[in-house]
This record gives sequence, structure tokens and C-alpha cells, in this order.
Amino acid sequence: QVQLVESGGGLVQAGGSLRLSCAASARTFSNYAMGWFRQAPGTEREFVASISRGGQLTRYADSVKGRFTISRDNAKNTVSLQMNSLKPEDTAVYYCAADHLGGSVPTKVYEFDYWGQGTQVTVSS
Repeated sequence: QVQLVESGGGLVQAGGSLRLSCAASARTFSNYAMGWFRQAPGTEREFVASISRGGQLTRYADSVKGRFTISRDNAKNTVSLQMNSLKPEDTAVYYCAADHLGGSVPTKVYEFDYWGQGTQVTVSS
């Protein structure tokens, strides 16, 4: 069982930045590909970014490419999402997710085994 705890959400003006962090309780964190998803009210959970177990590969949704950066520190059991040039449409609850022994950079909800409780990001115009 892996517990994921997100932090770093909040309220920011359009054009601003936030950095989300996710701390994992996994004994061998490097066994997990990691991802970030988001969900706005009335919508389905959508993929934002993912990173491979070793951190060499990353993948992004087209809507965040060039603005968001995912990274991980396997020594500290953490994964982060740096969000720059934020837009009102980025407003959502952001979730951290872990895929045990997953393929390189998973992007589908069903590929992930564990989820955090989510952290709210609100971008005002």
C-alpha cells in the first residue's frame, strides 16, 4: 500500500506560478511511474503529466506543454509539478498518482494504482 500526499495548491493570479509536491510512502519509490492529473467540477479527471520510474522520460498534455514541468527525487520519495504561466482554465483539483512497475510514461487513469487526496489550484483572471 502506498500513500500519496499532495501539497502546494492555492490561489494565484493568471500568469503566476505554483509548485505542487507529492510525498510517497512507498518503500521503493523508484518502482513507480508517477503522474499528475486534474479534475474541474463537472468534468472527468484528465491527464496532466507523467514521469518514468528513473525520471528520464516525461510526457505532458498538450494543454500544459511548455508551461508545466514534472520532476522527481527518488532519494526523497517525492514528485513535483512546477506550473508557470497559469491560466484560469488550469483551475482544478490536482491529484498525484503512482503506477507500480508501470510502463515508461503512463497517461491513462486506469494505469495508476494509487492516488492522493488532491490539492486545489485556483487561478483568477
